[in-house]
Parts: sequence; structure tokens; C-alpha cells
Amino acid sequence: MATTTLFPNAPDICADDYCVFGLATCFVKDEGEYRQVEVVEPIPSAALEAILKGIPTSYQMACAKSLGEVFSNESVQIPAEFPQRAQLCDNFAERVVAAVRTYKSRPEAKAHIPLGTVRNDLNHSLERKRVLNAINVVRPEDNVKQHTYTHKTF
Repeated sequence: MATTTLFPNAPDICADDYCVFGLATCFVKDEGEYRQVEVVEPIPSAALEAILKGIPTSYQMACAKSLGEVFSNESVQIPAEFPQRAQLCDNFAERVVAAVRTYKSRPEAKAHIPLGTVRNDLNHSLERKRVLNAINVVRPEDNVKQHTYTHKTF
């Protein structure tokens, strides 16, 4: 059986490959106000294992799919398990390729969520908001103060 590659820059990735997609609750800051958005993004195997151990997460649900179900006819189809209002994360295709490779290197992680199933029992928390358009402004007072002799050679 010939497998077709989905990405020209990633010939090791094919339509039958396994990936977990999560529905994350994120926020966008507009004119000082936070607006809630739901984002579909791939979850790498290490992150999935941590999330399933019960750490607080922005993910409401996680769904295991083959790439052929998500990438069809050179377009992305958001799986039916996700709400209509959900949007794809930035750099979706690149992040999917990276996440798929984590499942290829740790195939035992596929047992956490069997292909085609959904997990809704995650420890969803909005205590620490994931702000998508946050800008980190570094000010001079943020610099670490050093002793005068730090860079002297004796």
C-alpha cells in the first residue's frame, strides 16, 4: 500500500499518521480588554502525558485523529468534535508535523487516547490566562544588578 505524503518539506509524515488535537481556551487582548477565543492545536506526546496526569490546562478536550481526517484535498478540515467557532492555531501545519513526530518517537503515547476518540476529563483551568497576542516589554529596571567586580579579571 502506497502512502501519500501530506507535506513536501516533511516526507516522513503521511495521511495515516496519528496526532492528538486539543481545544484550548485562549485570550486576545484588544484595547485593554480580554476576548476569549477557542483554538484547535496539536498536542505533542509529552504535553499530553502531563495533561493526563491532572495538571491544570487551557485544554477543554483532546481528540485523536489521523492526519488524513484533518488534511484533505490540500485544505484543513477542523474535526466535527470541535465547535464551529473554533479557529486554528498559528503555524498549524508546522506544529502538526512536530507533534506527529513526537508520537512516532513514542508510540506508547498513542494508548492514552485511541484513534477516533475524545477525552473530556482534563483539568481545564482559566486561572492562568493564555494570551495569544501578549507582548513582552523589557525595561531597564528589569535588568539584573551585578557587582562591580563581576567582569573584572584578577
